[in-house]
Amino acid sequence: MRMYDIIQKKRDGEALSTKEINFVIEAYTAEQIPDYQMSALLMAIYFQGMIDQEQADLTLAMAHSGDLIDLSAIEGIKVDKHSTGGVGDTTTLVVAPLVASTGVPVAKMSGRGLGHTGGTIDKLEAIPNLKTELTNETFIDHVNEHKLAIIGQSQHLAPADKRIYSLRDVTATVNAIPLIASSIMSKKIASGADAIVLDVKTGDGAFMKSVDDAKALAKAMVSIGHGVGRKTTAIISNMDQPLGFAIGNALEVREAIDTLKGKGPKDLTELCLTLGSQVIVLAKRAKSVDEAYQMLTVQLESGQALKTFKQFIRAQGGDPTVADDPDLLPKADYQIDVTSQKDGYVTNIVAQALGEAALALGAGRDTKDSVIDLSVGIVLHKKIGDSVKKGDVLATIHANDASVERIKKQILTHIHIKKEKPAELPLIYDVMTL
Repeated sequence: MRMYDIIQKKRDGEALSTKEINFVIEAYTAEQIPDYQMSALLMAIYFQGMIDQEQADLTLAMAHSGDLIDLSAIEGIKVDKHSTGGVGDTTTLVVAPLVASTGVPVAKMSGRGLGHTGGTIDKLEAIPNLKTELTNETFIDHVNEHKLAIIGQSQHLAPADKRIYSLRDVTATVNAIPLIASSIMSKKIASGADAIVLDVKTGDGAFMKSVDDAKALAKAMVSIGHGVGRKTTAIISNMDQPLGFAIGNALEVREAIDTLKGKGPKDLTELCLTLGSQVIVLAKRAKSVDEAYQMLTVQLESGQALKTFKQFIRAQGGDPTVADDPDLLPKADYQIDVTSQKDGYVTNIVAQALGEAALALGAGRDTKDSVIDLSVGIVLHKKIGDSVKKGDVLATIHANDASVERIKKQILTHIHIKKEKPAELPLIYDVMTL
């Protein structure tokens, strides 16, 4: 089998066989195929696409290129939830304990943030002493005992994907649906979940800018999931403005705690209940989404979800009293208000620009080796559709340096205020299953 022939076959629009895809992934992971040939194949895939079977084969080949996490020792159906990333996306910190409080086991492996999108592991590390590195045995024991554990992804999880992603990043092949879908799903499959709920973001603050592209990605991932024997559901959600009000690690943990107390932002609460309901149905804990939604609403209102969150923090070495006193979380030295310069309505909040402003404060990473400041970020006080008066506080900057004029200007430039009230934005565009 020759890489030359495989490149030529895909270049001409033919489907690759399972054996050919396995050969490529195994040989490239073993550094037996040079980057220039792999780049050529990636470009051919970019232009020619892949059929469902090819996508499933590519996903499984990448999943099997490294560690496969065996969760069979955990009782019940193990369901994973994944977000494609956005600004202020704190859903895992709410959905995981919310679902676990019903008795559904949540064995979650999460990543760190890069650029303007935050990572769940970074956010959790804002909780004093909480550990996100556990042995597999301890991880499984915690899920069996407390129904919830969240740890960082293994370095040996889908190593083929890591190598290929680095190549895509420098060859203009990142934005290819089959490659994005197989990249995400390979890690989900390797993580051992029985079923998967995907939150596919669309809009300015998301990777997929258009609803149509987000639906195409969601459809590809759902198809892959079912093709490899995992029940998979995808929700298309809006990221044309930050989710909730908080942008930044400790600030988002505080907002997650408020949400678990039933006092969170309307959009964050609604999305978490929607995602959680799909998880509950896939776990066969409820017969319908409506039944699951009501079940989770009770868990929030009764305090059981918050109690589960505290148990999770304690089990992983953290200080559970942060759930009662969020002031124990890291706090920035300065809180600087950004005020409106005119009357009107908020018509647009450019999510990516605000995420980049938080990144400039130190809340995110420019590179994988960057050190994050867990205390800094931005808290919005207005959302799209809200009325404002001149002098009203639009946002508060949390910084450890008082020189934030550039950040203030960036925020004012990207929160648009006009005289006419805008149409209400949908939070959820679609739910996709096979």
